[in-house]
Amino acid sequence: MSKSPRLIQKDTGSFLEGQLLIAMPGMPDPRFARAVIYMCAHSPDGAMGLILNQMAKDISFTDLLRQLAILDDEGDGALPGAMASIPVHIGGPVDSRRGFVLHSSDYHAEDATMSIDEHVSLTHTLDILRAIATGTGPLKALLALGYSGWSPGQLESEIQGNGWLHCPADLDIVFDPDPETKYAKALARLGIDPSFLVSDAGHA
Repeated sequence: MSKSPRLIQKDTGSFLEGQLLIAMPGMPDPRFARAVIYMCAHSPDGAMGLILNQMAKDISFTDLLRQLAILDDEGDGALPGAMASIPVHIGGPVDSRRGFVLHSSDYHAEDATMSIDEHVSLTHTLDILRAIATGTGPLKALLALGYSGWSPGQLESEIQGNGWLHCPADLDIVFDPDPETKYAKALARLGIDPSFLVSDAGHA
């Protein structure tokens, strides 16, 4: 099986880690239709990423902080201005009750934050939510409920089967507050017009 030259980017063998995975128009799984996924981890052991353009319905970041007792019912004013509008995403179909914060690398919690590259990190403890609520969190953040996961070799097989395109991540896409534009912007990053995509064009 041949490999795309984009599959290996680092000496660590992290494959698509830190890149964007973009669903092809013929994606058979409706859960990933038009999905743009930031790849947090990818190795021979499998892969994990967060969908960037599917919003969780009927819950806001403030609502979530209240549910976790990080804010009380009058706690809106405790959130820094931009942080009050942090979007809550559906990160994927796996472990949907678990939260993940994808964020800029200016925040790091010992033993809780995974640095994906020099610009983006992932934290999955309540500490980062408390930090955001008190104004000591990262400059940019995206909260996701659940994640997208692949077993060993599964993602490679799906890419070879023309299910996905992939490209280097663009922070303006990752943290763009408008999810509706991310799919077109990610394809534009590859110089692709969605109307020109066909089902057998697996790699850009």
